[in-house]
Amino acid sequence: MNTNDEMLEEYDFSNGVRGKYVKAYKEGVNVIKLDKDISKFFPDAKSVNEALRMLIKLVKDDGHIKAS
Repeated sequence: MNTNDEMLEEYDFSNGVRGKYVKAYKEGVNVIKLDKDISKFFPDAKSVNEALRMLIKLVKDDGHIKAS
């Protein structure tokens, strides 16, 4: 693990957009880190959300949880 706080030369933020996600974070976006073995199957937020919605539907239909 690199404990040096300096930016490396190979980082390129020339096309970065300042504040791109600020509004979403203020609205309550949850950021999570997936383990590597899981991220192989879920490469983006859309795939994670679709899988979780399907799981919720399956569990709700089975009667094990109640949505609040």
